[in-house]
Parts: sequence; structure tokens; C-alpha cells
Amino acid sequence: MLRPHTKHAVPPASDICRLSAVQLAGAIRGRELSVREVVAAFLDRIEAVNPLVNAIVSLRDRADILREADAADASLSRTEAAGPLFGLPMAIKDLASTTGLRTSFGSPIFADFVPQEDDFFVERIRNAGAIIIGKTNVPEFGLGSNTYNAVFGPTLNAFDPALTAGGSSGGAAVALALDMVPVADGSDFGGSLRNPAAWNNVFGFRPSQGLVPGGPDFEVFHAQMGVDGPMGRNVGDMALLLDVQAGYHPHAPLSYEKPGSFLEGLGIPATGGRIAWLGDLGGHLPVETGILGLCEAALGRFAEASFATEPLLPDFDFEALWQAFVTLRQASSGCALKTHYDDPAKRRLLKPEAIWEVENATRLTAPQIRAASVIRTSWHRTLLSIFDRYDLIALPTAQVFPFDIDTHWPREVAGRTMDSYHRWMQVSAFATLGGCPAANVPVGFDDRGRPMGMQLIGRPRGDLAVLKAAAAYEATLPWPAGA
Repeated sequence: MLRPHTKHAVPPASDICRLSAVQLAGAIRGRELSVREVVAAFLDRIEAVNPLVNAIVSLRDRADILREADAADASLSRTEAAGPLFGLPMAIKDLASTTGLRTSFGSPIFADFVPQEDDFFVERIRNAGAIIIGKTNVPEFGLGSNTYNAVFGPTLNAFDPALTAGGSSGGAAVALALDMVPVADGSDFGGSLRNPAAWNNVFGFRPSQGLVPGGPDFEVFHAQMGVDGPMGRNVGDMALLLDVQAGYHPHAPLSYEKPGSFLEGLGIPATGGRIAWLGDLGGHLPVETGILGLCEAALGRFAEASFATEPLLPDFDFEALWQAFVTLRQASSGCALKTHYDDPAKRRLLKPEAIWEVENATRLTAPQIRAASVIRTSWHRTLLSIFDRYDLIALPTAQVFPFDIDTHWPREVAGRTMDSYHRWMQVSAFATLGGCPAANVPVGFDDRGRPMGMQLIGRPRGDLAVLKAAAAYEATLPWPAGA
């Protein structure tokens, strides 16, 4: 199959690094590949490629990682027991705590912070047999869809080093696209699993609210809109990781049991359905020229999988919905950052976007927050009424193509001024506010070689249906994901 052109002088990946995570895990369990062989191949790949893009940070010592690989091989020789991620090298997003491994959150405040416990999903990844080799780069505290920070610097796009990788899971998306890891975790509040996936030609999946437990350092009854989830070069790899991440945790009271194996569920293909195409919401969303055309061409592929697409413009006040998103984000993210803002020494280390979130949060009133929650509830009801008639909602994943790495965020989109650092990502708020599962699927490249993606949004807790639809679409693609 054809592979998209990359402007990086990147050497070709080894055959091992091009295998899917599902294939690698199976080859290790079947003794076709040793853990050492797999881990060494990916470490070689990182050594060759990461200096070009800066996707993986806080990389552990190679000798230590290989000793862990040898121990895994020895363990496998003594027993048939092997978790679903056994022997797979993984780099955890640098917003998630990792025991004994630096977790900076992209902030100089935490440049030397080494946690003493894992986030819940990280603990599950370890218990599933993965070998954690390092972290993936993020913007400071995950704010904004451009991965740069004062600790590690910027992460460059997998297809053009002059462009942003997106964010906040930018390091994860680039590491995947350039075969430095077989599968990756990410997190998503305002598109952070979807946007960088779109801009690096890979898949990203935002799970339903509560499917992947947040914690332990998480305001579980308040910060409900940010979720953790998987990224992959194919849908099956995302399902493999989601099976490990998902499920009830007693210390995460909003979490719930997963309905079964997502990977096994993909074994029964989607049989078609109806897709509501929201496009640019009748002109409400400013969208860079070329994006809607790529998405509409991609929707045409769904006909091969027996999906029918119809345009739809929901009857809703989308400006009020965006302002509700802004308010609720400030009430959670802004308030969470206030402890750093209140310390003058730490405040000087915060980037302007973090200060903006905090200062606006301090001006919020309880009636404002309640009013935003009422609008969110109304949107949830609107979504449910749409899902009474349609199986999926489709939207562009981003409103702009990847932009220059030195541009912190677009001040203008399609002739309209952006009034905040995240207004240009408004398209990502709709799934977030509904608590819905949403997958980014690649839709191709513009005439400048810039990647783009499309969101497939499903009903709350309809994660498997979204993954099945994404897999059906993936089967129609003439190119593999990644670079």
C-alpha cells in the first residue's frame, strides 16, 4: 500500500517496529519474538528518530530497560501466564503519574518531580505486562493543542518538522506515527486524544466519561470532562489498550465496569448504520479551506461499509454551548492550577494560558457554573435525540491544519478572530460536553501534505459501536496509519 510522504529524513523502521501491537503481543506469547528483541528494536528506533522530533522524554537508561526485558523473557519461560500487553514497550503521557519515573506535566514547577504512585490506568498497564520506557511530551499542564514546554521544548509533526504535532497528546501521536512505540496512551479534555491523532495520521479514541477511571490525584466528583484513553496506528491496537485501561475502580466513584472485551468485540464487524454529518454547523464554525472536503470524501468511504450519511444541523445555541464549555473548564482546570498561581514564585513559571484559566476561574460565581451545567445537560438531551435517529455523528477533528511550530495558537481561522487560546478547537467540545465516545480517523492530506482527521461520535457508553465503525472505515483506507 502507498505510504504518505514525510519531509523528515527518517530512516525506515525495522520489520518489528512496523508490526501492530496486537501482532507483537501475540508473537511474544507465541515465543516467535523475545521481549528483548522487541524492546531493543524500539529503543534503536527511538535513538534514530526521536532526536528529530522530540516526542519521547524522560527516557530510562537502555541497560535498565533491557534488564527488565530479560526478566520478562525469563518469566515467560517459566510460565504460560502473560498479560495482554506483556513485553510491549510503552511511553506514558507526561500528564500521568509514573512510579519512580519523572513526571513533569510539561511544567518547570515539576521539572524534577518523581511520583511515588501510578495513576490507576498506568498501574493497569504495568500489571498487563508492558515495559514502561519513558514519557511522551505534552504542553504545559496539557493546555492547548501545540506540544511545547519550557522543560523539554517542542515536539515536531511526524510529517513536517516545521509544523506543530498538536496536543496535548502530541508526543504520543508522533511517537506512534514514527514507529517509536507500538501503542500509546493519551488524555482528552478538549480534543487532546483526537487533534494530535488527526495531525499525525493515526487513530485516537476518547472513551465515554467514566469508562477509564481517573485518579488517584483527581477531583473525581468535579473534573468529569477530562478522560484517559488509547491511541494507535490501527483500531485493533486501541481496543487492546482500552481493554487494559477500562473498568471500575473502587477509588474512582464515577467509573463503571466495562461491558466486555473491546478487542474481541471487533471480531464481529459493523453491519452499517446512519451517520449525521454536522460539518461546520451551518457556518457557525470557522474551518480552514480544504478540511470539509477531505472529511466529506472520507464519509464517502463509509458507503463501502453500508453506512449512509446525511447532513444535519441540530437546533441548538452553539455559542452558548461553547461558553458553557469555557466556564466548566475554568471551574475545573483553572481552579486546579490556582494553588500554583497563589505562590508568586510558581506563578512566574506559568505560561499565559494557565494564568488566563486561573484568573477567569477566580471570577466565576456559583450561578454561572450552574447555568453552564444546565446548558450541558440540555446538550446531552439533544445528543440523545440525535442518537434516536442516527448511529454516529461525524465532525472534522480540527478546524485548522497543523500550523507553524513557532505559532503558539492561531489568532485567526477562516477570517475570524479567535478570542482565546482554545477557541479554534471548538469542534472538539461537543463530544466532551456529552460524555460521548469519539474516535479520530485519518482522512488524508491536503495539497501541502498536511494530515487531517474526522471525529466519529457515538452515544454515551456506546464505545464498542464507535470502535467498530472506525474499524469498518479503516478497512477502506488505501494507506496505513503513521508516517
